[in-house]
Amino acid sequence: MNISVIGTGYVGLVTGTCFAETGVTVTCVDIDEEKINRLKQGIIPIYEPGLEPLVKKNMQKGTLFFTTSIADSLKGAEVAFIAVGTPPDEDGSADLQYVLSVAREIGQHIDQYLVVVNKSTVPVGTAQKVKQVILEEQQKRGVNIPFDVVSNPEFLKEGNAVEDFLRPDRIVIGVESTEAEKVMRRLYKPFILNNHPIVFMDIISAELTKYAANAMLATRISFMNEIARLCELVGADVNMVRKGIGSDPRIGNKFLYAGVGYGGSCFPKDVKALIKTSLEYGYDFKILKSVEEVNESQKNMMAEKIIRHFNNNLKGKRIALWGLSFKPNTDDMREAPSLTIIQRLKEVGAEIVAYDPVAMNECKRKIGNSIQYVSNQYEALQNANALVLVTEWSEFRLPDLQKMKSLMKEYVIFDGRNIYEPEEIREAGFVYYGIGRK
Repeated sequence: MNISVIGTGYVGLVTGTCFAETGVTVTCVDIDEEKINRLKQGIIPIYEPGLEPLVKKNMQKGTLFFTTSIADSLKGAEVAFIAVGTPPDEDGSADLQYVLSVAREIGQHIDQYLVVVNKSTVPVGTAQKVKQVILEEQQKRGVNIPFDVVSNPEFLKEGNAVEDFLRPDRIVIGVESTEAEKVMRRLYKPFILNNHPIVFMDIISAELTKYAANAMLATRISFMNEIARLCELVGADVNMVRKGIGSDPRIGNKFLYAGVGYGGSCFPKDVKALIKTSLEYGYDFKILKSVEEVNESQKNMMAEKIIRHFNNNLKGKRIALWGLSFKPNTDDMREAPSLTIIQRLKEVGAEIVAYDPVAMNECKRKIGNSIQYVSNQYEALQNANALVLVTEWSEFRLPDLQKMKSLMKEYVIFDGRNIYEPEEIREAGFVYYGIGRK
């Protein structure tokens, strides 16, 4: 089976590589010629555990190819995945210009029955727009080649995307014809054999499912951050509350961790897009507006704790940051809480020294050398007045507290992810601040 995957960003590259791993012949397409040339050399543009060896392996096997030509990728292809970016417009809606541009090219080059799959996160009604564009381009050519448009949203977690794709919780596919369902069922057969659930539904429901899933997870995070604030006021411990409510099977214990707010490429963008879609249909999605408001406030909360500790005087204070990416096992800094914390602390005169295992180059790309970068976590502590744990990388979980004391000027830890035990940290002689901890 031959397929085309158009877009070699996070979703497209993982999708194409993992399908190639099942024996499908995959051609990945991108307009960025330099990126394609680097991929042909096995150089991966993103940090994602396990992805690079799979890319190299399937290139060597002859099941994974890269090109800049959509036309070439469609030759002999039964399925074409659209996996390009849908960045938010100024009003929060998803920008579909790249999706529709790909649809236009597909309409210009389609020469046999094709299943066109929206893999990008797109709002309700996008499949119909893609279908219309392809039909318009065929009309210009004077041809009438059959095709179907399908919605197949991705549910990949950055840092665990390869595992998520190969062993999915569920596969959601929106179709409107038996032929498209037949093709997609055959493509996903290796996953069905492993008993991973595949759910076929109508296209509009599939389009909405992706946004609803991310909005629900974002809501859980903001809810727990609100509970954490109340915990601090009444003297409770949010970790105890989390265990208490998470043991209820109707609630479960996932995404119940308080912290410095969510970030990344999905939650912020998808929450905004779902709010915008709701408004377009005349509905005011009040809960999601609150989720977004709480999250933005939460990102500032840690910086305000630091400012209060130092009595509003951070001029010349050296603040060490452990972690820059929005979550561990990725270099993604889109909407990362670290950026908000850095900006706020710089405004009040603090000197920021940061270390992250993989995201420092990405941070430099975003904010340049306005902060200092160091080569390891302990170097960041040299003469530091405080440590701020922003990203819960595993290497930060069991630090050498005595070594930390030998390096730091003041013994203060702000734990933005609640990964340390307050009693242990305080017994070692540190002042400890967590999120919703006693």
